[in-house]
Amino acid sequence: MTAQIKQFSRKGNKAAPLLYAFQNLWSGILFGIGMAAFVDEVVFHQLLHWHHFYDKSTTAAGLVSDGLLHAFSWFATVASLFLFADLRRKTALWMARWWAGVFLGAGAFQLYDGIIHHKVMQLHQIRYNVDVRPYDLAWNAAGVLLLIAGILLFIRTNRQLVNKKEDGSHASS
Repeated sequence: MTAQIKQFSRKGNKAAPLLYAFQNLWSGILFGIGMAAFVDEVVFHQLLHWHHFYDKSTTAAGLVSDGLLHAFSWFATVASLFLFADLRRKTALWMARWWAGVFLGAGAFQLYDGIIHHKVMQLHQIRYNVDVRPYDLAWNAAGVLLLIAGILLFIRTNRQLVNKKEDGSHASS
C-alpha cells in the first residue's frame, strides 16, 4: 500500500487513498458477512441439522428460509468480490484494510445472529432440547473475538492513513 499511496499522491489525487480505504473496508465487510452466513448455513443448518433460519413454522418454511439465507450470503460474497476485483484492477488493494473488514463483517454477523435472531426475535436457537447457554456463550464470544480483531486492524490502518496525511509518508501494511 505504501507505493500505492505515494503513486496517488504523485498524481495529485489526495482523495484517492481515502476512497480506496473505504472500498477496501466495505469489500471485506461484505465478504465477512457472506462467509459467516455461509458457514452458519452449511454447518449448523445443513450438516448438523441443529436449526433452520426460521424455526417457528413447518420444516418446509424452515428450508425456504435457509435457502434465502444462503442466497443472501452469496449475494454479499459476490458483491464483495466485484469490489475486490475493482481494487485489484486499480492496484489499490490494501489487504490489511480488507482483512479488517472481513473480521468486522463476520463478527457483526455473528453477534447480530446470536443476539437479535436468537434472543430478541427468537427466530431460532443454536440447538434445541439442550441447555443453550454454553452454545450462546461460545457463539457470541466468537463474534466478539472477530470484532476485536477487526477493530484492531481497522485502528492500525487508520493510523497509517493519518500518518500519510501528516507527513506524506505511509507505514507498511
